[in-house]
Amino acid sequence: MAAISLHDVRKKYGTTEVIHGIDLDVTDGEFIVIVGPSGCGKSTLLRMVAGLEPITEGTIQIGGRVVNDLEPGERDIAMVFQNYALYPHMSVYDNMAYGLKIAGLSKDAIRERVDAAAQMLELKPYLDRRPRQLSGGQRQRVAMGRALVRQPAAFLLDEPLSNLDAKLRVQMRLEIKAMQRKVETTSLYVTHDQVEAMTLADRLVVMNGGHAEQIDTPLNVYRTPATTFVAGFIGSPAMNLMPATVAPNGKGLDLDGGGTVKPRDMALPESGRKVLLGVRPEHLSPVDDLNADLKLAIRAVETLGADTLAHGRLADSGGVGGEMVARLPGTSAVEPDQVLPLAIEPGMAHLFDRESGKRIGNM
Repeated sequence: MAAISLHDVRKKYGTTEVIHGIDLDVTDGEFIVIVGPSGCGKSTLLRMVAGLEPITEGTIQIGGRVVNDLEPGERDIAMVFQNYALYPHMSVYDNMAYGLKIAGLSKDAIRERVDAAAQMLELKPYLDRRPRQLSGGQRQRVAMGRALVRQPAAFLLDEPLSNLDAKLRVQMRLEIKAMQRKVETTSLYVTHDQVEAMTLADRLVVMNGGHAEQIDTPLNVYRTPATTFVAGFIGSPAMNLMPATVAPNGKGLDLDGGGTVKPRDMALPESGRKVLLGVRPEHLSPVDDLNADLKLAIRAVETLGADTLAHGRLADSGGVGGEMVARLPGTSAVEPDQVLPLAIEPGMAHLFDRESGKRIGNM
């Protein structure tokens, strides 16, 4: 095992900077997930740790050793790619054993490591097959097994489940997490899928435009997003973000779509400040008119079984205001064109500065 440390890591292509000073300390055995939309720099960052992409500035350490100028093969890491990168003419056994043969291990040592990895990944019956004879999930296990047998200081995984169907992704997610806990190898995992990120990570690195917007545990990122980008990216459906202005004398927030939300436990910023009120769909509950914080003019309803999603506009009346969604119990009897009074769960309203997008606090 080995800790990984990134200090002020930057990447430029010509004069264009695409990675803007990332600082990250990964402890021994920790599972870090780098998550963000396409083009945010997450795979570039992983490739720089792997040595597949040179860094422009900063320092990368693996196991206390600066690796900036080391080739990938000298960094004691193993990488798993989304396209598996298996040799089609080799058996499963030979694919898993190839790196060990190049490293000069004895046949007995190779057999021992491959058998142990195949047992863990349930690949024993398939060791004599070629990759074309395997399912997508089995091929991904082989790719993981090839990394596992090397017993590296760290695993780097670049969207390894993106080519699998939804059901298989869930299964493989659980298997990856179980494997990582068993071998306790430091891991960096890149994905654009927030469900993968939330379920796998010890800590998340939420990337946006080459910046690390927030680094924290999945629950902390969900409960206290640092910016409006994080608030909108983590969570499905996304957090409702409603423009508002702080009312005079701290009486509440005057919503641009109509109505006023009164503060609970938080002292509001100065009067007249432009803010965004953030509320997750699951933190809205139907109430009577007298107890309503918001009113939703429903335009569409999605019935999902366990949940019902009510989509509409924020409004006191008439459906004028910002788009929003409420996640309601599956038994909720709501219909389009209905105006639904909603209460915000105490402590679950978030305030962000409208100009910077940075978090102010909860109310």
